[in-house]
Amino acid sequence: MRRSTRRIATLFAVATVLGSAADAQSPAPLTAEEDHRRLLDLLGIDELRPGRDGMNPEAANAANYDEAASNPYPDLPDPLLMEDGAPVVDAEDWPARRAELLDLFSREIYGYVPEETPAVTWSVTEEREAEVAGVPAIVRDYVGHVDNSAYPAVAVDMEMTVTTPAEVKGPVPAVLSFVFRFPAGFEPPAGWEPPSPSATERVLSRGWAHIEFVPTTVQADDGAGLAEGIIGLTNKGRPRDADDWGALRAWAWGASRVLDHLEDMSEIDGERVAVEGLSRYGKAVLVTMAYDERFAAGFSGSSGEGGGSLYRRDNGEVVENIASSGEYHWMAGNFLKYAGPLGWDDLPIDAHELIALSAPRPLFMGTGTAEEGDAWVDPVGIFMATEAASPVYELLGEKGLPDVEFPGPGVGLTDGTLAFRQHRDGHSNHLNWPYFLDFAARELGAKAEGGASGR
Repeated sequence: MRRSTRRIATLFAVATVLGSAADAQSPAPLTAEEDHRRLLDLLGIDELRPGRDGMNPEAANAANYDEAASNPYPDLPDPLLMEDGAPVVDAEDWPARRAELLDLFSREIYGYVPEETPAVTWSVTEEREAEVAGVPAIVRDYVGHVDNSAYPAVAVDMEMTVTTPAEVKGPVPAVLSFVFRFPAGFEPPAGWEPPSPSATERVLSRGWAHIEFVPTTVQADDGAGLAEGIIGLTNKGRPRDADDWGALRAWAWGASRVLDHLEDMSEIDGERVAVEGLSRYGKAVLVTMAYDERFAAGFSGSSGEGGGSLYRRDNGEVVENIASSGEYHWMAGNFLKYAGPLGWDDLPIDAHELIALSAPRPLFMGTGTAEEGDAWVDPVGIFMATEAASPVYELLGEKGLPDVEFPGPGVGLTDGTLAFRQHRDGHSNHLNWPYFLDFAARELGAKAEGGASGR
């Protein structure tokens, strides 16, 4: 299992590069490097500080994994303090503070979504009967066509697969997963096998529905693709302004359009839809939960920098990596300021406040272990951010994390509405799935079947 997970992480990274090229097909005249330089010029920035090197421990800018040197800025912004310094004293004060935080995250980190976005029309392209984990099921493939009448040069056709139990009466809870699509012709490494049971098998075994949503059909995972996808469509092919949305908000927007359709399906309980994702899609889960309160629960796995790990930490990936030409497209252009000339401690917000924006809804934060391949995402930093979000949950009458030291692998802090668990493998959600499903069943009031066991 440990060797398999390392292969999964390698496969994910390699296929991302190939998949971006296959998915983007962008007519944009700018490469990612050119568009990155354009944003720097727009912001008046000559150059950024270099990111950390996670591959060569002897490099001058090698990633730090020494916990003693990981907290240069230990003081975090207070999620329960209004911008004017007034304290948030009770649940009635929280909506105003929540609105402030959303605006800060939009302006400085993830970008603003246009006030008007085009409509999406969903249609079934294929329907078939199947047996999933011994459960009779109906599988439907969908395309969601985004109205491009205002700019026909860019076409956006979102894709998802919805698998529902065939013999369960009444609407059922559902889990929407952000899934990665390998490009056509991609050959996985010899000996690699997908995790078993699959996420769909795990979810269907509970009698729930599973939705596999392909976010790169909404927005390519590449800076060169910003002239295409939903961002390119709404901008009519023009380059982004510094506070325009990046890919993470675009993927979250796509998940919300999926939920629009799920709410109209008689087989699915639209008020009990959770959202799940790993790595960059673990970031997308947190952004989705923050900006769309209709999602009932979240499962964010190994989200790392730009997601659930504290920006003020110096451990593994750091702000400068995310601001580089390889990942800047996830964020608003304004984010680049914090990789030069501004610093991490100049950020008016941090990851714990993103996590807090899920409150009071159930949120399960997961990681693997550093030793087995998840060091880059800073598992300790994710735990610290989750713990620092707990006061908001408690203000709203929900249980956060207990005040404990970083728990060991396999020790789940899952008794509250805000949960954390580090499984014993690497960069994967696989071993945390049954624990999340138990957590979601309890928190959403669904029937829990096939409970968790193992690592």
